[in-house]
Amino acid sequence: MMEYRKWEKGRLRPDGQPGFDTPSGRFEIASSILAEHGYDALPVYSEPAEGPQAALELARRYPLVFNSGARTKWDFRSQHHGVGRLAARNPHPLVHLNANDARVRGIATGDSVWVETPRGRLQYRAQVDDDIVPGAVEAAMGGGGPLGNDSWRSTNVNRLTDISRFDPISGFPIYKALLCEVVRIEAPAEMGATAAASRLPPDRPEEQEPTGTSPRLRRVYLDCNATTAPAPEVCDALDRAYRSNWANPSSIHAAGGLARAAVEEARRHGARLLNTTARRVIFTSGGSEADNLAILGLVEASGVRPAHVVTSTIEHPAVLRNCRALEQRGHNVSYLSVDRAGLVDPSSWAGFLQPNMVLVTVMLANNETGVIQPIAELAAIARARGVAFHTDAVQAFGRIPVDVEALGIDLLSVSAHKLYGPKGIGALFVRKGIVLEPRLYGGGQESGLRAGTENVPGIVGLGRACDLAEMSFGDGTPGRIAALRDRLEAGILDRVPGAKRIGVIQPRLPNTTNLTLPGIRGESLVLALDRRGIRCSSGSACRAGNPDPSHGLLAMGLTIEEAHCTARFSLGRDNSAREIDYVLEELDRTLRDTFQAVRFAGCR
Repeated sequence: MMEYRKWEKGRLRPDGQPGFDTPSGRFEIASSILAEHGYDALPVYSEPAEGPQAALELARRYPLVFNSGARTKWDFRSQHHGVGRLAARNPHPLVHLNANDARVRGIATGDSVWVETPRGRLQYRAQVDDDIVPGAVEAAMGGGGPLGNDSWRSTNVNRLTDISRFDPISGFPIYKALLCEVVRIEAPAEMGATAAASRLPPDRPEEQEPTGTSPRLRRVYLDCNATTAPAPEVCDALDRAYRSNWANPSSIHAAGGLARAAVEEARRHGARLLNTTARRVIFTSGGSEADNLAILGLVEASGVRPAHVVTSTIEHPAVLRNCRALEQRGHNVSYLSVDRAGLVDPSSWAGFLQPNMVLVTVMLANNETGVIQPIAELAAIARARGVAFHTDAVQAFGRIPVDVEALGIDLLSVSAHKLYGPKGIGALFVRKGIVLEPRLYGGGQESGLRAGTENVPGIVGLGRACDLAEMSFGDGTPGRIAALRDRLEAGILDRVPGAKRIGVIQPRLPNTTNLTLPGIRGESLVLALDRRGIRCSSGSACRAGNPDPSHGLLAMGLTIEEAHCTARFSLGRDNSAREIDYVLEELDRTLRDTFQAVRFAGCR
């Protein structure tokens, strides 16, 4: 029924109050909803980033328009894998090409081909006829999951598309076209055998072996909690940003606008992985700066003198040294202990409650043991008392789902290089209503909280790394890594008498194990394994004249000798079962042939 002046009668808002159903309650021409998600408040048309006319240089390398799922003839998604006759009729995923396009590429029906896009390539079988328009291809969907044969399971068409580019408000894709090329494989491998390896660009340089290692040795990297190698897709995004998006995002000309658009797009990617909106994400130079801004920035902005902060004894130095700095400035800091399993007891900090408490900061996952803290429970206690809660999620972000709404936290720090992104870039989630005092003064970048011209390539790399992490949660990567971690852990416990796992079995990160190895100095074992091509780490800082072991391990109740006799293995998405078996074999050889070199002896 027609009704006039509904906004005055509360008919436009769910709460029945006068006004409009907008965050401001007013009629908005400049949309605060769009601004919250990192878009221009006044919608503007933007050219597509990819397409035959939008990206001429890219179209020369990828001249065909990519389609998938629009012309399927035999299935709906992946259900045909469970129907014997349909599965037998289609043993390999097909790509449909026009006859003229196939002829100039030397491709015939049944040939094995690569379908290549700027995001990677996958292996298909060609289907050639005139039933598709020239200049376009149709690649089969329905692969990449647990169903079907190896050929189908290894062909996840989403790796070729740009599913990360969608509008977080409507859910619709914001690309208008995607480009590709189809290349005949001269000597095709078994379908599915090389799909994963094909994601590596052909010109990626091999890692250089350190002096003293044999070129015959397998290289196994098991130190991902220290850092990760930038993913090939991230390197490609960085290269494009350095070449094409080098302008200052604050400039009002077109080049500056493109740089600003790239920054905001990456901000939305990071926000989506955190389940928040883009305006809540502040870019920093890394996790340490994010911790500084969260801790010192909140205490300074609170105006409370002296302020009271609560943290734990197992925090990263980026948190602990900020707390020490607060103590030197006259503020009070209380330190929560952990049990032998490495967990903070949420009830243990009731005795620390003080009227001047302004912040609690406890890490989400420990960098040495991988133990995941009960952050949601801790944050709920703080919230009930009106105290802000910060968590250092540097180790957890990208390895497990991190949802700021489910956790109920106010501030959260992340770093790109822990999730296959570049070094020198990180971010801080800041909940709406939280006030921080900037640590850097200058321009008004990052909502006035972090002065300085934005590191556009680094930000773009972080955004791409967030995309890859989001995809990994859907393709079972964390579970596969956890299975490899458990295989390695069981093998070490079986081989080393008296060896013990440090920390609780669950909850912990899927990639991390830390073990005490009685009678074996961790540092010496790390060096011995490094000579065999295996990279891991120890819990000891006994080097450069400093005999102190890890403060986190001591806080868990380990003795000094136990803390010295530890080794941490932190796996990544590129590790394989063969590599784990190799590590166990080389550990056997090390303990058998060079035990005297790795046995424990106190530092002198």
